[in-house]
Amino acid sequence: MKYLEGCSSLNGRTWRLRPSDERQGLALAQRFDLPLIVANLLVGRGVTLEEAETFLNPRIKHFLPDPSIFKDLDVAVSRIIRALQENEKIAIFGDYDVDGATSSALLYRYLSIVGGHVMIYIPDRILEGYGPNAAALLKLAEQGVTLVITVDCGTTAFEPFEQAKKAGVDVIVVDHHMPEPKLPSTVAMINPNRLDESGAWGYLAAVGVCFILLVGLNRALRTQGFFGQTSEPDLSSFLDLVALGTVCDVVPLKGLNRAFVARGLEVMAARRNLGLKTLMDVAAVREAPTAYHLGFILGPRINAGGRVGNSSLGVKLLTTQDPVHAEQMARTLDMLNQERQQIEQEVLAQAMVQAKGQPHPVLLSHGVNWHQGVIGIVAGRLKERFNRPSLVISIDENGIGKGSGRSVSGVDLGALVHAAKKHGLLLNGGGHAMAAGFSVERQRMKEFHDFLNHRLQHDKVNLSPSLGIDGHLTLKGASIKLAELLKRFSPYGQGNPLPRFVFENVRVAKADIVGKDHVRCLLTDEAGGRLFAIAFQSLHSPLGEALLQSKGEALHIVGTLKLDSWLGQERVQVTIEDAIFARALLRQTG
Repeated sequence: MKYLEGCSSLNGRTWRLRPSDERQGLALAQRFDLPLIVANLLVGRGVTLEEAETFLNPRIKHFLPDPSIFKDLDVAVSRIIRALQENEKIAIFGDYDVDGATSSALLYRYLSIVGGHVMIYIPDRILEGYGPNAAALLKLAEQGVTLVITVDCGTTAFEPFEQAKKAGVDVIVVDHHMPEPKLPSTVAMINPNRLDESGAWGYLAAVGVCFILLVGLNRALRTQGFFGQTSEPDLSSFLDLVALGTVCDVVPLKGLNRAFVARGLEVMAARRNLGLKTLMDVAAVREAPTAYHLGFILGPRINAGGRVGNSSLGVKLLTTQDPVHAEQMARTLDMLNQERQQIEQEVLAQAMVQAKGQPHPVLLSHGVNWHQGVIGIVAGRLKERFNRPSLVISIDENGIGKGSGRSVSGVDLGALVHAAKKHGLLLNGGGHAMAAGFSVERQRMKEFHDFLNHRLQHDKVNLSPSLGIDGHLTLKGASIKLAELLKRFSPYGQGNPLPRFVFENVRVAKADIVGKDHVRCLLTDEAGGRLFAIAFQSLHSPLGEALLQSKGEALHIVGTLKLDSWLGQERVQVTIEDAIFARALLRQTG
């Protein structure tokens, strides 16, 4: 299969074989009674013999750190306990995305159970923008709030927190975004990406950091005998929220994150959270949820309120105990998601025209009054299409651009945005490795763009589109047994992609169009193998055209395996991601 490596495909990507080690693969196969092809998947993901057990059977107890190792966590726990004892009014100030909504819901549900006087505040994306603002904090102070806990935001909110302090409001920040060397004045700043932290837990989403805070808080309450007359909350029952926020924030599914999602999916399958259960019913999720359902079905609907509707609608759904309200909110979010999709397509069409042909390492598209609720999604679409960090900016009538960016592996976009802000190119900005947000004056957009491109060119980052391949399979080898074994590698997501295989010298026996623009086909090979396959959203691409018009010509196809139910029987289906004609490969390799 080595001869396939480095060749350019129908989708214009270079195929790369993931690293392998024959001896290590054999050792893993023997130790865990795995087929060699499955053992080699572990090797390709950098899993050692010592790590394989926890990878194949991720358990939170294997990874969960002592909460007290985090700076300020014990201080935050003490302050929250005082607020509970003195019946202070606590406000949770959350971001309007899924990570913020799930973080807010997680803290709210726990603090409510232990008797806290607690409320949630989610800022309006358009009117207030990202993160804490002084007006909102002062309004909370007027309502009697004496403790604000910000989640998934607040790491760089210097001026708003000064105003809150003067108004007699204490602030605890629970976040994961990149900080500046100087931290704002707060009671506690819990952030694994603080410069004085080890960095070992910097991959956590905010909701994961919130869960660790609750582990520490629950432990302290237990030690103080708080649960003598009341039931101790079952923290594991909240892991559906942790899983949802973790997947939707596109943080790496490794270590503790992977364990959070694996256990959280089990909790979600029991459908005990009324809001999530209702949303799954409305979205027609009948089967046990997977990371795919979280990232592409449930997450976008929770997000829809913050993007094109009421910013607090998602968190209200996640915390409601009223079936009637849950039904109303779930259907409203489903409707708003459809509206979001239409707006997204309109902005994407314009952004794509600007992005095509840009020679820069970083793509930048901008428009006047583009809907701010979709620019992050559009940036993600551009990133997927061109395999380059992508920025999308909406410019208002005052010439101020609100931007959102999405990155690719190997490019820390959050760090780049922080550097640009430090150089005075941005009005505001922050983020993490894979996503960032910022504000920029229209006249400085080119200077900002040039700054980013110069940084990446200087670092010599390779941004050529590529596709990682895990191994070779025959059509007969793509069995139900193998597909079942691959479930042990789930949950899949950022940092742990679906295993991808190449099928050499296959032919398309028949092909047709299904849905709006998907191409479905039946693959065959000379050994008598037959396998159903589908290439999603490929109709107007070179890949889709090749599948429909191959006329029996040999192809090398790359795709992933999926178990599919058909007329009550399970079968394996290949999701085709790319292909190359065998004759074209011969020309490329000489």
